[in-house]
Amino acid sequence: MSFLSLALALVFVVIPIVLSFFLKLGLEKDIVIASIRATIQLIIIGYILQFVFDSESTLFMLLMIVLIIGAASQNIVKKGKGIPYITVIIIATLIVIEAFSMGTLVLFNIIPFDAQYVIPISGMIIGNCMVLSLLFLDRFKSELNSNEEVIELILSFGGTPKEAVHNTLKSAIKTSMIPTIERQKTVGLVQLPGMMSGLIIGGGDPIEAVMYQLLVLFLIMNTAALASILVGFLSYPFLFNQKLQFLGVQEDTK
Repeated sequence: MSFLSLALALVFVVIPIVLSFFLKLGLEKDIVIASIRATIQLIIIGYILQFVFDSESTLFMLLMIVLIIGAASQNIVKKGKGIPYITVIIIATLIVIEAFSMGTLVLFNIIPFDAQYVIPISGMIIGNCMVLSLLFLDRFKSELNSNEEVIELILSFGGTPKEAVHNTLKSAIKTSMIPTIERQKTVGLVQLPGMMSGLIIGGGDPIEAVMYQLLVLFLIMNTAALASILVGFLSYPFLFNQKLQFLGVQEDTK
C-alpha cells in the first residue's frame, strides 16, 4: 500500500466526523485526535520495529516488551485507583502471564525466539491482558462497593476475608471472561480475526493463517483466565487490615 492510497483512505475518517457534526454528537475533536495519535504512534512503532528486526538484538527485543508492559500497566492502574499496591500487582500480573505464555511457546518450539514472532505475539498477549484487567477491575470495584454490607456481615460472623469476597470476586472474574468466550464461539462465522486476515491479505496460505490465528485465540483464552484471576487474588488481601476489617475501595477524591 502506498502513502497515496493511505491518504485516500482518510475518507473513512471524514465520514464519522461529518456525521458527528450534523448529528451534534460533539465527537469531532475526539475523532481527529484519535486518528492523529493512531497515525503517529503506528508510524513511530513501525520504524522502531524495523530497527529491532534488522538489529537482531535480544536486548532490543526485551526492551520492546518492557515498553509494551509499561504502557499497558499505566492504562490499567488508572482504572484500579483505590486498590492498595495496584501498580505492583498489575506489573507482576503482566510479567507472569507474558513469561508463562512466551516461555511455553518458545520451549515447545511453537514459535522461534525471534523478534518478528515474539514482539507481535507479546503485544497481543499483553494487550488482551490490559483489556481483561480493565474489565475485571471495573466490575470488581463496583461489586465491592455494592456488597460492602454483605462483606462486613460475613466478617462479623467470623468469616475470613477470602470467604467475605468470594462471591464478589467470582462474579467479577466471570463477567470479565464472558466477552472473550462469546467472541471465540463465533470466530470465523461472523468475522475473520485480525492476524488471519493480515496473513491472507499479505499473500499467506489460508490454512497456515488459520493455524496462527488459533494459536492467538488459545493464548487469548489463557490470558482471559489468568489476568482476571491473578489481579483479583493478588488484590483482595490488601482490602483488609490486620484486624480483618474491610477497608473498602479508597476512591481518589482529587
